Amino acid sequence: MQIKGPGVSLYNQMQAMAQQAQGPQSAQRVQRPEPFGPASVNQSQSDFGVMLKGALDTVNGLQMNARGLASDVENGVEGVTIAQAMIAASKSSIAFDATVQVRNKVVEAYKEIMTMPV
Repeated sequence: MQIKGPGVSLYNQMQAMAQQAQGPQSAQRVQRPEPFGPASVNQSQSDFGVMLKGALDTVNGLQMNARGLASDVENGVEGVTIAQAMIAASKSSIAFDATVQVRNKVVEAYKEIMTMPV
């Protein structure tokens, strides 16, 4: 596919992020001749699970970091400023809010799929 015009850099960024999201496992995957045969394994489910766990671990890490910096400020640890603690708390809050929004969208999509007539 050839992309022309001002969207080229955006397309390149999206391709780079897609490759990065696939991780090092994508180079080791073997293409099977029968895509729906009994020998094929759906890698997208395990990749999504790994990606989701990684995202939740990142949010958890941001929250732990913010909590630690706030504790350091309260205890008067040298080298830790209130500004650093507030920035960490803001990052943590934004990441958590984004996670909640994603969860809400997933639940909404699940409910919509469950109400579809068969």
